[in-house]
Amino acid sequence: MTMMGETWSLVGTSIATTMFFWTMFDNYFPDHLRSSILSYGMKLASFVYPYINITFNEFIGEDSDEYMDLKRSDAYAAIETYLSGKSSKQARNLKAVVVKDSSQPVQLSMGENEGVTDEFEGVRFSWAVKKNTPRTRSISIYPEIDEKRYYKLTFHKSHRDFVCGTYINHVLQEGKAITVSKRQRKLYTNNPSKNWERYRAQKWSHATFEHPATFDTLAMESKKKEEIINDLIKFSQGKGYYAKIGKAWKRGYLLYGPPGTGKSSMIAAMANHLEYDIYDLELTTVKDNTELRRLLIETTGKSIIVIEDIDCSLDLTGLRKKEKKKANDEEAKGPISKMTKGEEDSNSKVTLSGLLNFIDGLWSAIGGERIIVFTTNYVEKLDAALIRRGRMDKHIELSYCGFEAFKVLAKNYLDVVSHTLFATIGRLLDETNITPADVAENLMPKSMNEDAETCLKKLIEALETAKEEAKKKAEEEAQLKAEKEEKEKQEDVKVDGCLAKVKEICVAVLVKDDKALAKEVKDNGITA
Repeated sequence: MTMMGETWSLVGTSIATTMFFWTMFDNYFPDHLRSSILSYGMKLASFVYPYINITFNEFIGEDSDEYMDLKRSDAYAAIETYLSGKSSKQARNLKAVVVKDSSQPVQLSMGENEGVTDEFEGVRFSWAVKKNTPRTRSISIYPEIDEKRYYKLTFHKSHRDFVCGTYINHVLQEGKAITVSKRQRKLYTNNPSKNWERYRAQKWSHATFEHPATFDTLAMESKKKEEIINDLIKFSQGKGYYAKIGKAWKRGYLLYGPPGTGKSSMIAAMANHLEYDIYDLELTTVKDNTELRRLLIETTGKSIIVIEDIDCSLDLTGLRKKEKKKANDEEAKGPISKMTKGEEDSNSKVTLSGLLNFIDGLWSAIGGERIIVFTTNYVEKLDAALIRRGRMDKHIELSYCGFEAFKVLAKNYLDVVSHTLFATIGRLLDETNITPADVAENLMPKSMNEDAETCLKKLIEALETAKEEAKKKAEEEAQLKAEKEEKEKQEDVKVDGCLAKVKEICVAVLVKDDKALAKEVKDNGITA
């Protein structure tokens, strides 16, 4: 018993002595001398401790004295996400982290001084969460920044090259992929540039993207659907291929067709299929090409950049001067006239060259994995340089509703795949131009008493009405054309008559002049 007490006394004395010398060393030794001693000490320890440690700090710029310079490290966030599954299974002390814009808003991670193990390609690694608490305690409005947290990766020194070349990249990419798969997708719209300079102002505002459209619900021929889906999948998996051929990882789609043919629904279905965000770019609020590039820089990968009704957004067909002159003339009439017409002065100076550089120039390669979509009702109005292949790679015409598209709508709205009225509807669809939006409106039950047959009959009535209206319109156009041709013919006859009369008058004048000249010659006695 006495010997046990003496042993503990000796251990306590040794610890106290060690702590005393360590305190003296840490507080009173010159920095350069202390650094040299620690460096040689670590080299000596490496002979008996064959492990290497790598730390990943939570914040970037921790050496700065300004809190505003600090930014949470993307690497730290990716590691935290990557280890989340292992932490929930191995660690005993867990911390709940609230993740913004995620389908799983709460993520479990390791608490301080906890550790987990990971295995990749047969190599084991140790991860731990540590925290450096400041020596001097003070009141701070950023206590989470003062307590500097970091992840520590420990591995055997024989695996140094493997860790630096492969493992760390694997962890970061896998963590980012998990974040993307769990993220809440967003629909963005650009803010007016006059608000960009405000405190904490952003160039894009967003809302949660919740559009339910999918390719299954899209009213379109199945062959055309399959072609578009295969093209999208090929693009989303083509990072290596695009790098191999030396092209930016982006693709352009031009959607064109009459209003109501499903262009917006097509964009939503594309975003849902690829799980991409959507950036709805309103060109009329962009002042110039520089602002357009700044907006592009702020977009992220895995996104669809949309410019709807590109033919109406800006004058990009060489008619800008005419439009400007017209605007100046309207302004000269007074502000009341302008307000009465409800015109909006955008003052945009975005040029065709600037837009082309946006979709196909050097700036288009920033970020990667982007789809650019233009929509228009009048494709013939667009400049050929804007929609050529390589810029708008795939042109998709969304036209009037056909029988196959109708069957998709009947399944969606009425849960009907076959009916005796389908034959009549198919015949009328071949004879009539009607948009999928109009077909869907007629198929949608408006009350609890309307069944599938009632809605189908209502659609038949609408198709017959549209057919009669189209026939009447065609007759009116033919009549107007005939009247115009008859009027032009009468005007030509009238002009011909006038010309003949003028000719007669000219001939009579010439004859009269010849007689007068002969008489004058005779009176003056002039002979030839």
